[in-house]
Amino acid sequence: MQKHKTLLAFLDDVYEDLELWYPKLRLEEAGYSLICAAPEIKTYTGKHGYPAASDLLLKDASVDDFCGLLVPGGFMPDKLRRDPKVLSLTRDFYEEGKLVAFICHGGWIPISAKILRGKRVTGSLGIKDDLENAGGIWVNEPVVEDDNLISSRTPRDLAPFGHAMVRFLDANVR
Repeated sequence: MQKHKTLLAFLDDVYEDLELWYPKLRLEEAGYSLICAAPEIKTYTGKHGYPAASDLLLKDASVDDFCGLLVPGGFMPDKLRRDPKVLSLTRDFYEEGKLVAFICHGGWIPISAKILRGKRVTGSLGIKDDLENAGGIWVNEPVVEDDNLISSRTPRDLAPFGHAMVRFLDANVR
């Protein structure tokens, strides 16, 4: 694994299928790879039934092995935000200036990691209040970039979300 060109993605059941698979394919087109970390090594089922296999146990994941983090939405983030390892990984990526990209309900994890205060963010309208209550400045745009945070609203915004992620990585990953 070439750590400088590899991103970590959180995975569990009821992840939003498109919000994992579109960024994965877009990143691969740009020369990056994506490793999925989950509570167990197994195949998980997306919100719309698409399977995704985990590559790594969450407990074994280290920010040192990756250039960025992808947090897809769905109902998965609400479950994983209760895992202290998920929150510490998210904080570590953020504090090291590495990419933290989240979309739709994926914002629940950065909310619980307490990294959004004073940051411009977007996400599903369904978590707008949560983002604001965490100190984020919610913006109704397809993609919002604030330092190393890149956020997006819904699957319809995946193209600009993927573009922003690749642009950030190309400028910051050596």
